[in-house]
Amino acid sequence: MKFAFFLAAVLAFAASTASANNYKVGSLEIENPWTRATPKGAPVASGYLKITNKGTAADRLISGTVTAADHVEIHEMAMMSGMMKMRPVAGGLEIKPGETVELKPGSYHLMFMRLKHPLEKGQRVKGTLTFEKAGPVDVEFVVNAIGAKAPGEHMTHDSPMEMH
Repeated sequence: MKFAFFLAAVLAFAASTASANNYKVGSLEIENPWTRATPKGAPVASGYLKITNKGTAADRLISGTVTAADHVEIHEMAMMSGMMKMRPVAGGLEIKPGETVELKPGSYHLMFMRLKHPLEKGQRVKGTLTFEKAGPVDVEFVVNAIGAKAPGEHMTHDSPMEMH
């Protein structure tokens, strides 16, 4: 009986911590906001997350803020004339009903402009995402290692991306 209670408590704790970095506003679900650590003096950082629209109408990510930067821009990386280019997304980022949009390296992402201080692995950066219909939602971006390609990814000492 004690073991069953212990197991239930551990599973409940694991479930609560697993969803601790997920958010909901209106019909939108935001999963795993994260960013990368930055070297001293870096002027920008990128923010990543997934947005799922569980509703019946499209919504649009129109702006954001983070405490660590002067302002936030929504950007996309795309091939243009055979070259990869980064540019702001005019009018915000649409999330159609029933769809998930992933902001990730090499694709859509948030640009944290004019960083106020370096971002350090393990920190959490408070921010707000604002949607056209659902409105604002407060989130925290988990700071991963420099060069991380996914949320929670850890760099190894063999990685050429790791900075010492």
